Amino acid sequence: MSTVDLPRAAPAVVLTVADVIVETTDARSLVFDVPAEAAERFGYRPGQFLTLRVPSESTGSVARCYSLASSPHVDKALKVTVKRTVDGYASNWLCDNISAGDRVEVLPPSGAFTPTDLDADFLLWAGGSGITPVMSILKSALSVGTGHVVLYYANRDERSVIFAEELRSLVSRHAHRLTIVHWLESVQGRPNPAQLAALAAPFSGHESYVCGPAAFMETVHAALAAADVDRSRVRSEVFRSLSGDPFTEPTEVADVPGADDAASAEVELNGKRHRLSWPRQRTLVDVMIAAGIDVPYSCREGQCGSCACTVTAGEVEMPACDILDPEDRAAGIVLGCQVKPVTDDVHIQF
Repeated sequence: MSTVDLPRAAPAVVLTVADVIVETTDARSLVFDVPAEAAERFGYRPGQFLTLRVPSESTGSVARCYSLASSPHVDKALKVTVKRTVDGYASNWLCDNISAGDRVEVLPPSGAFTPTDLDADFLLWAGGSGITPVMSILKSALSVGTGHVVLYYANRDERSVIFAEELRSLVSRHAHRLTIVHWLESVQGRPNPAQLAALAAPFSGHESYVCGPAAFMETVHAALAAADVDRSRVRSEVFRSLSGDPFTEPTEVADVPGADDAASAEVELNGKRHRLSWPRQRTLVDVMIAAGIDVPYSCREGQCGSCACTVTAGEVEMPACDILDPEDRAAGIVLGCQVKPVTDDVHIQF
């Protein structure tokens, strides 16, 4: 069985760390300089993330995704924020070892936790380091949007509040549009759904964006349901560790049983249509990479949602995953890195 190397659709770029900002005792922000030749590829939308390659003595390297806390509408440089986690190798290594002038291998921005309309009214929910993508959305909405923004921000205690000074400054400058509600577990205990539902009720028409630890997000979702917030108005971002290495060159198996058993796929991406032969044992992302198509992806493990696309005709199969909600699946949304064809002809739109 032979293999051939495939071209990467989104090759990594080595970025220089311009600054390291101490946010709290256990959180650091890394500010990156982007070379001019990579500027277009590192354009991003509020709420997206970067995938960093972190050296490891045991495996050579590990890949981790960190949300951009910077705003493309406000900040000149890209900034991700890393908070230490218990037994978290990558987060602890980055907090302990990275300094200004260091170089880090990074994949271009990705992720679907991003608003389509910055003029909307927003109800933003952040727990701990979940503030990072929420901060990007908040600053962008205040800078170029026209709506009202409410931020509910939960932390262990006052010392754990990331971006505390920046948030105070934003409230001072946008008092007529920005409301921030801080919840400190050391003072108020852990919030329950009833308490958060009471906070959410006056803003049930706002667009909710939720990010934080799993227990926090479960509480917020229960609260929003109790407050009769339409599910279509709720978006969530879940932090996950990657088990694979998206920085490695992907390979395509050339001689495998059933290679001639292929469906026909019409894929629309960035306004262009591509007609592809889609072997039934291969995922859509693999097939598109093999064809030299610049398909969006970040993890190739079905954990980030970067390759989400919509089946507009035909039938596909995909393993169970918790990235997509039942409503997403019902609407025909799938993950390109996981999906395989069932019918002979499939139409996909990115």
